[in-house]
Amino acid sequence: MRKPNLVGAVAPSSPNLAREMAAVVPTAGSPVVVELGPGTGALSSGIAQRLPVGGRQVAIEVDSGMVEYLRAELPWLEVIQGDASRLGDLLADAGIDKVDAVVSGLPWSIFPAKLQQDILDQVGAVLAPGGAFTTFAYVHALGMTGARQFRRRLDLSFDEVLTSHTVWRNIPPARIYVCRRPRRI
Repeated sequence: MRKPNLVGAVAPSSPNLAREMAAVVPTAGSPVVVELGPGTGALSSGIAQRLPVGGRQVAIEVDSGMVEYLRAELPWLEVIQGDASRLGDLLADAGIDKVDAVVSGLPWSIFPAKLQQDILDQVGAVLAPGGAFTTFAYVHALGMTGARQFRRRLDLSFDEVLTSHTVWRNIPPARIYVCRRPRRI
């Protein structure tokens, strides 16, 4: 792992995890879906399979090497290089005000508390009414301080936080959080 402070995965997400994460993507209309931390694009493909014709899929990636990889391997994916803590500005520069779903593959448990909150605040600010934010945590890491802090931040940031069953067909196994109705600051 070349950048352990940016990459939290030991392997790409499985198609099973991608499919369950993408369940928040609207299947009608022209939804705008943002993916945070797309990595190698494992979740991106799951989102694309569910996104209706006319929808817009945007990936936010901080690492320039990953941006180049994604643009070469997934030319249909709109990739914006930048930090998720500046999500509102990055989307505004792309002509996007509100989004219908945010799907995150970010390694929350390794982020400092302030960065966790800054990103969650940005997600809450860009979600359209009725929109959803989904992310996941590895089961083995749920007891880590960063993971516990993140779970508390979700509860403080959203009126509704649902936790899925364990997705065993992922390495490592993961649980999904689906969050709705951000609490406005």
